[in-house]
Amino acid sequence: MAANETVMNIEDIMKILPHRYPFLLVDRVIEKNGTDSLVAIKNLTMNEEFFQGHFPGKPVMPGVLQMEALAQAVGLLMLEPGKIPLFMSIDKCKFRKPVVPGDQLRLEVEKLSVRRNIIVAKGKCLVDGTVVSEGELKFAVTDM
Repeated sequence: MAANETVMNIEDIMKILPHRYPFLLVDRVIEKNGTDSLVAIKNLTMNEEFFQGHFPGKPVMPGVLQMEALAQAVGLLMLEPGKIPLFMSIDKCKFRKPVVPGDQLRLEVEKLSVRRNIIVAKGKCLVDGTVVSEGELKFAVTDM
């Protein structure tokens, strides 16, 4: 598969994730290895609602939304339509560099374990090949 080829487009993503604008934080999936790992993209523009208030004159993507973008990427890796992942915890979370308008966020996630309806995954956000944030995410999966 060619680098940056689209594996899932926005229509495919919206069939799996229940999120919608302004809270859908994944634009496309470019790599998927079964239910083991996934790479997705979020393109950031000044039009993102959160940049208006975080922070006026110095826009920065909130770290919690970076973790949410990773969580949605895990959802695309693990979920089937009609299911919702509910956050249980975030561990080993680090924020390393600011994410600003014009950045392309590369979301890399990997399944660590699945026990019944509990998923544990690790993920990292990168901009231009540099890790800007990372963490281990734990979810309970429930019906919509």
